[in-house]
Order: sequence, then C-alpha cells, then structure tokens
Amino acid sequence: MPRLPLPLKFLLAALCLAASPSAIVSVHAKGLGVTPPEQFKVPAGFQVVLIHQVDPKSEGSWVSLTVDPQGRLIACDQLGGLFRIDVSQPDARIEKLDIDFVGAQGLLCAFGSLYANVNSRQQPSGLWRLTDTDGDDQYDTKEHIVPLNGGSEHGPHALILTPDGKRIIMVAGNNTSLPDKIDHSRVPRNWDEDHLLGRMPDARGHNANRMAPGGFILSCAPDGSDRELIATGFRNPYDIALNHDGELFTYDADMEWDVGTPWYRPTRVNHVISGSEFGWRNGTGKWPAYYPDSFGAAVDIGPGSPTGICFGYGADFPEKFRNALFIADWSYGSIHAVTLEEDGASYSGTYETFATAAPLPVTDMVIHDGAMYLTIGGRETQSGLYRIAYTGTSDSDVAQDAASTEKHSLSPSSVDNATARVLRGQLESLHVPDDALPCSIDEAVSMGIEYLPHDDRAIRYAARVALEHRDVPLWKTAVLNADSSRARTLGLIALARCCETSDQSDAVASLLELNFQSLSAEDRIAYLRAAGLIAMRLGDFSDEQRSELIAKLAGAFPTDEDSVDRELAMMLIYLRAPNATGAVLEKLTASPSQESQIHYAISLRGATDGWDDEKRKRLLGWFHEMATARGGMSFGGFLKNIKNEFVSHLSQEDQERLADVISPPVQPSDNTVEETRPHVKEWTVEELEKVVDGASQQANFENGKAMFAVAQCYKCHRMGLQGGILGPDLTSVGGKFSVHDLLVSIIEPSKVISDQYGATQFLTEDGEIFTGRVINMHGQNLRILTDMLDPSKLTTLKRDDIAETFEAKISMMPTGLLDTLTADDVVDLVTYLRAGGNPNHPLYAEPVAAR
Repeated sequence: MPRLPLPLKFLLAALCLAASPSAIVSVHAKGLGVTPPEQFKVPAGFQVVLIHQVDPKSEGSWVSLTVDPQGRLIACDQLGGLFRIDVSQPDARIEKLDIDFVGAQGLLCAFGSLYANVNSRQQPSGLWRLTDTDGDDQYDTKEHIVPLNGGSEHGPHALILTPDGKRIIMVAGNNTSLPDKIDHSRVPRNWDEDHLLGRMPDARGHNANRMAPGGFILSCAPDGSDRELIATGFRNPYDIALNHDGELFTYDADMEWDVGTPWYRPTRVNHVISGSEFGWRNGTGKWPAYYPDSFGAAVDIGPGSPTGICFGYGADFPEKFRNALFIADWSYGSIHAVTLEEDGASYSGTYETFATAAPLPVTDMVIHDGAMYLTIGGRETQSGLYRIAYTGTSDSDVAQDAASTEKHSLSPSSVDNATARVLRGQLESLHVPDDALPCSIDEAVSMGIEYLPHDDRAIRYAARVALEHRDVPLWKTAVLNADSSRARTLGLIALARCCETSDQSDAVASLLELNFQSLSAEDRIAYLRAAGLIAMRLGDFSDEQRSELIAKLAGAFPTDEDSVDRELAMMLIYLRAPNATGAVLEKLTASPSQESQIHYAISLRGATDGWDDEKRKRLLGWFHEMATARGGMSFGGFLKNIKNEFVSHLSQEDQERLADVISPPVQPSDNTVEETRPHVKEWTVEELEKVVDGASQQANFENGKAMFAVAQCYKCHRMGLQGGILGPDLTSVGGKFSVHDLLVSIIEPSKVISDQYGATQFLTEDGEIFTGRVINMHGQNLRILTDMLDPSKLTTLKRDDIAETFEAKISMMPTGLLDTLTADDVVDLVTYLRAGGNPNHPLYAEPVAAR
C-alpha cells in the first residue's frame, strides 16, 4: 500500500466527494467515533437518528435490547451492567439500573420480571430472573433459574415468549451444554456425530472437542422449570423471532475459517420446527443441508456474523418492510430485510439490504412506537443507540400497501400452504411422551408411517421424528416392509437412530430390496444416508452385505448430480468397491470447483484399495496445485492435514519412492510470473455483445463450465451447489439479466455495485487509503477484507487512526477476468451463465448427453 503525503489526504477526500456527491465523510480529530447517522444507507423514505452515543468507560458496549412495561428500553453491556433508556422525550434519559448484574446477552420483560440470559466469566451463566419486590422501580432481587455454562461468545443468548405468552424460549450457541435437567425433548435424544468416513477437527483447533448436539433452542416455564428442548444442531445463533403464525425462526452463524471448503455453511435463516436438527458438527463434520435428517435453511445469506433479529410487526413502515424479518450482520455492518414466503409446510424467501454503514456492528433491534431501535457495539467496540423511522409520504404507502395486498390475497396455493402447516402441526403434536399424546399410541404410529413419504420435506421430517418418539417394535415391521421407497429409506434412517445392533441384518435386507438406480436424486441421498447410519450405528456390513450393496450401486457413479455424487463417493470408498478409488480420483480432477475437489480428496484420504503409483502421484500433485487456492483461515491447514493423513497410510517404502512428489523441491524464483493462459485482449462490452449475438455455432457446455473456473468465477460465486459465497449466487442470473447486463457486470464491475457487496474506503491519519469491507472488530481494531479472491487476507486498522471513511465507488470484483478468453470461450461462458449451469437448458440445441 503506497503511503500518500499527508497534505494530499484532504485533496483526495475532496476529489472523492466530488466524484460521489452522495458519499458522506465523517471527520474526527481523534479518529473514527460512533458511526454518524448520515453515513447509513437506508431505503428512500427512512430516517436514521442517533439517540445516544454510549460512553465506553461508564456504559461499556451494548449488546441486547428489550422494552419494559412502561415503554422504556433496557440495554445490557456485554461486560457490564444494565441500562434503562427513556426515549419518550427528544433527549433520551439514560439510567444505570441499581443492581449488581453483568454479562447479559438476552433480555426479556415478562411475568412482572426482567429475565436475562447471562453469558459471562464474571457471573454464573444461564437464565436469571430479576424482580422489583418493593415497588421502587428498581430490580432488587435476582434468581438463577436455569444454570448454563458460558463465557465464550457461543454461549447463552436471546429470550422471547412462546406464541401463547405462557413460556420463555431461549437460544444458545454450540459452546453451551444442555442444562443438567431436560424435562422433555422434542428432539429425539439419539444424536451422534454420524460421519461415515470420520471427521477431521478444525485445522486451527477451534471447538475440536465440542460434539453433538451443538447449539440449541429450548423453552421453560416462568420459574425456569418444565424445560423442553425444541431444536438442536446450530452453530451460534444469537436471536430468535416468531412470525404472525407462531412459527419460529433464527439466524445461524457460519464458520468463516471454512470458506472455500465443501463443509462451509453460509450464515442462514432457519425455520425452527419441532424436533429439528440442523447438522452442526465440528471441523469437517458439518452435515450438508440436503441430508434428510437435517432440516436445512429457509434462506442462505452468506458470510457474516448474526446477532439480533426481529420481525417488523408494529412498525410504521411500508408493508414490505413491516412484514419482513430483519436480521443483523455484525461483522459486515448490515441489516437485511428477509421476505419469507410460504413454501408448503415451511418457508423459503429472499433478502435485501435494509441498512448498512461502515462500521455498523449491529447487536440487537426492537420495534417500538412504530420505529426500529437498534444498538451497535459488542467486543468492547464503540457503541450507540439509533432509531430508524419511516418518514415517507402516506400516498406512496397506500399505493404500495394496496398493490401488496392485492398480490398476496388468498389464493389456492396459500390455502394449500396453510393446510400443510396444519398437518405438520398435527404431526408435531406427537413429539411428546406416550402419556401426553393427543391420540392413542397406535394412531400416533399410523400417522407417522402414513406421512413418511409425503412430498413436503417438513411434513415427512415431522413424521419421522414422531416415529422416533415411539417404541421401535410398534413401527419397525411397517418400515421394513413399506411399499414406498421413500417411506422405507426414511424409516430405515429412523430405525438406525433408534434400534439395537441386533436389528442390523433386517435393516440391511430391507434396504437391499430397493432399486437404487430407479430412485430420484433426493431418494438416492436418503438411501445412502440410511446405509451409512446402519453401518455407523448398528454395525459394519458383513462381506456378503458389502458385496450386495456394491452390486446395487454398480455403474451409478458418477451421476453428475453433485450432492448424489458426493454421497456415492464416500459410500463406495467405505465399501471398498472395485475401481472406486480410480473413479473418485477421476471425478476429483474433472470437478470445476475447489469445493467439490476437496470433498473427493478428503473421501480418498483413507482409501486403502485400488492405488498404484500413477494414482498416488495424481492425488499428491493435486495437493501441490491446491497450494495456490484460497479460503478461510483454516483452509490451508485443512489441506495440509488431509494430505498428511493420506501420506500416513502409505508404507515406508511407498513414502521413500514418492518422496519427490510428497515434498516437491522448491523451485528457485526468477522474479517472473508465467501465465497459465496467454493474454488474448482487453475485451469491451460492445465487442463481446456482438460476438455473443453473432455466434454462428452451438455453444459448448463443457467449455463454458471450464471457463467459469478459468475466469475465477468459482472463487467468489456459486453456480448451483458449487463455488464460493463471497459474491452473488449466479445460478439464476440468466433469468434476470440480458447478455448486455451480464457482460457489463463482468467487464465493468464498478458500474453498478450492490449495497450488499459494496466496499468502504478508509483514509488514515497518515494518508493511507484502504478499500474493503469490515468483517471483524474488537475494541479499537477493525479487520478489513481487501481481496475477494483471498478471504483469509485481512488488514487491521485502529479506529483512532482512521480520519475519514466514505463509500467506495470501485467494486471489489477484479477487472480483466475475460482477457485470457477467446471469443468462442466467451460465447461458451455467457451461455453457461444464461443456462444456470444446466446442460439441458433450451439454450443448448440438444442435451449434452446426446452429443
């Protein structure tokens, strides 16, 4: 980074303002203070007001909000006490509550008390109840009603009321153990790690000893008794919220160190249904969302750090935002508005950025008096309290609301969705002990079996969980003999989770009766998951069973269905199927994304059969080539550990013979960089638009797929289930953008920059300029992502060293990505984008398989 002469910084700031009239520059004599409200980017008609700048010395850094019965806000300092804020007057009145209490990360006023979920090393963690016993408007007693371990950031968090207002729901991260006493669990208490080929812990040691069930959500009575476990398998959700139908949602965290690996899971909004498991496991062991025994996500968001969430209900906002689920991303400094759509018995949706600034470490949000109140802070960073209100014209509100009401009027699909949710609710009423059932035990079993093969994932999930709550002999025979292949595979998953080892042979025999080749992709995954769970939980396959399973799967790999191929590769390696090693190695080298390649490499790491020196050299050479790949902080360590495990299975003789491939000699640098592809030309949009429109021959799907990798698209973007997550998902861009728009986005990425992917320029007191996105903070330190192609490369800036910040007008997406492509290559790439990576898209004259 070149250092600018100090006087030039003022000229530079002036030039940036001239080039960008809308950019707001904040100048502080002692560095960057609290983020000014003028720097927020919000939709038209919204106004941001700074209510209070929190004094770090006396008030700390605020991380949670609630509203008391008198309409006052209560906030908690992450490392300190509780504060009450009267926002009824223009000048807010701040009062520290007169009670010795620290470390709350969740607050709730209910049942005449203030409940606080503590996550602290200074005070015992867990749920506390604070009460005013003498009527002096001060809490004077405190009771520790649900003890929990805490002290790490993945500890006990938010609190809300159940839909009927009679109980409390709490959420906790994956470093929190379940309470000593759980009175009832809607989640069957049969959780385990369930990794067919074994997991590898995080390469940097993070959470290496934390096992299932991971983060959880539970409810309890007002006095902390009658504890019911609702859902498990989270990483670190901070908050929870209920929609108007009483459906529960959370926003779960990613593991940003895993970026670039197949086990990376983006931050995501989860619909939390009864008895659900969301598959967090440590290291490489995270369950993919497509597993039938993991419920997956309603909306994938991407990299971030989830904190507070709330629905916009009660806000004087246009209907679009009034019905939105607002989710706060602490690290990237954004509040997203998620539009959830009914999708059968569950939900799916989309999201857009509602508010952003740099830095904007939002910790919590509440809707109060028609507006949104939010706090920023956490990790001892500068804290503040803001209000976002809608001040737009009423005419536009009425027009928008009328159009929205007409659009969302009762329709056959909404009736079907409501019916599906009712059915799911009926099945969820069976997630209780036998003596609490709303029907007879036989009726509960019959209902669970009947709906196992349902088309709706949420319904069949609820049906399987209902069966797992019943005694196995009541439903075992029905599952083993089910006519529906889906009912049988899902039933076998339930059996594997609940049965004894003596049931292994019956379970395998039932599975082998199914024709794997005739199953859909989804049912093939269920088949393979059932087989894996049987082997892991009920006992390894006998030689005869192994041979029969190999015969069932013969010729099935690869299918070119990414999720199916990943599961098939693991199962074939586990079974030691003939030629499995070579087939998986071929799939590894043919896969365009590093995510898929790493999955096949980790599947091969312990394979003992089918190797020769040529195959070993190919895999070892792949490790050498992957040394230039980029990912999160643990990425390189994971690759090293996978390679080391593979090498450890080689004999001493093999290691000596392959020494030059295992540890290739370092080549001396001649300070030159050899391009892997020659430079063709600096293409313009006009040139390539003519090339694509005038293409006279059929586009080549395979070359388009290859060019997607050559142009480094996979580094940041996802196509289908493959690719990165730092940039927008490109799977559906063909249906949204013209050829011209696609080319502009690639060649001139700075022409239009989405708020979600915009960057900030930081001008330091020394005259240096850094462009990037704030992704982490602690105290005075801001961690900036400056290279989208290398997410582990972060720059640290001290808050007091920053003189000015302003919106960057240069995209973080690199230019020149097409300069090594020929005209034909560009035609193939653009067609591949327009087809959404689908080889059978109408844009291709004939299906790829037929060519």
